[in-house]
Amino acid sequence: MSEEPGTKDELVEGEDFYREGPYIVFTEKYLRKRGYCCESGCRHCPYGYKRNDERGTMNDEQS
Repeated sequence: MSEEPGTKDELVEGEDFYREGPYIVFTEKYLRKRGYCCESGCRHCPYGYKRNDERGTMNDEQS
């Protein structure tokens, strides 16, 4: 990724991500643009990955 402002790799706050407390949350739009699932349990994962471990995640939805 390039470090220069204004390049195509620059993330745009509010479009590619937003801040929630100390966390940076990637949007579904950005995750689709990235093109693959990282299997980290992202809140807006468009690939359907749900993290299922004992620690849980901030975005677990209990049914």
